[in-house]
Amino acid sequence: MAISYNKLWKLLVDKKMSKADLRKAAGIAPNTMTRLRRDEEVTLSVLNRICVA
Repeated sequence: MAISYNKLWKLLVDKKMSKADLRKAAGIAPNTMTRLRRDEEVTLSVLNRICVA
């Protein structure tokens, strides 16, 4: 099953938030952001921190 974070990126645009802003707000490591940009799997704890942010 393919993973796509397109809805997340669209939400960031709607909220006028950059990917760097999201990374800082959620406390995500730079390599994890790279995994998100490449549509690779990340842990549920990372997804939870994104939802909270």
